[in-house]
Amino acid sequence: MNVLVWHVHGSWTTSFVHGRHRYLVPVTPDRGPYGLGRARTYAWPGNAVEVTPEELGRTQVDLVILQRPEELELAGRWLGRRPGHDVPAIYVEHNTPKGDVPNTRHPMADRDDLLLTHVTHFNELFWDNGGTRTAVVEHGIVPPTVEWTGELDRLAVVTNEPVRRWRVTGTDLMPRFAAVAPLDVFGMGVAGLPERLGLPADRLAVHDDVPQDRMHAEVARRRAYLHLCRWTSLGLSLIEAMTMGMPVVALATTEAVDAVPPDAGVLATRVDTLVEAARWLTEDRDAAYRLGARAREVTKERFGLDRFLADWDRIMEEETCASR
Repeated sequence: MNVLVWHVHGSWTTSFVHGRHRYLVPVTPDRGPYGLGRARTYAWPGNAVEVTPEELGRTQVDLVILQRPEELELAGRWLGRRPGHDVPAIYVEHNTPKGDVPNTRHPMADRDDLLLTHVTHFNELFWDNGGTRTAVVEHGIVPPTVEWTGELDRLAVVTNEPVRRWRVTGTDLMPRFAAVAPLDVFGMGVAGLPERLGLPADRLAVHDDVPQDRMHAEVARRRAYLHLCRWTSLGLSLIEAMTMGMPVVALATTEAVDAVPPDAGVLATRVDTLVEAARWLTEDRDAAYRLGARAREVTKERFGLDRFLADWDRIMEEETCASR
């Protein structure tokens, strides 16, 4: 199939385009949010091809994958066809609801022209989807090429825009962990974080927008993975860390509760418990190894790429067949 999909979330799209279809990724001269094109910091296969808005109008498209409400109108304008009517459409919701949770109404609620697909069961539960048909396809990842070594008694954090998002990403909690082990924060928009938190370089180092393969290699050298997000979908960086064999110290919120078994890390809503767990794993490398080994075992089975792509193949084929 020819599948139209915007490059919105780099890690998720990287997994998605590893399937057996041809993926049409919009590109515009400014490479803005609606024309980002192929990823530059992730490894994408050749079947993900860039297409301009002008080319889309004369290209056969079998299925549209929507990820933002405004893409519905944009796809209709660029294709000259109405998604959900003239061409099948699936809307992928990556995020937890905002606003009056748990009463937040999804922008695609009460529609009969598309399938609303969530990336976690938690998200499907908490969004008000109305009468729209829903499905859940849990994450799957391209396995990192490195494995955990944990030779550095430091904690790794992967997060985007922690200064702007602050309490959402648990940025305000970082100083409590930096007191027991130095932190390395990887991601986009992490510059300025040490100054904002008032932490010296020997307690917090930032690594801004590092290419994925290099980031994996550096994260794997840290003793444990720290996941402080209060309100977010299950981060792919968390799954990647577990797949590499890293033990996890995480807030027991949203889908993390279900994704991280008790013998693969320490989860709690009591921050003091997590701080002590971070201290323990930093000091006891053997314990970190045991928990990380279990984390790797669990994630390879549950969040494997083959399972993810098979689930998506089934859903995409069902939607296109139903449309025909």
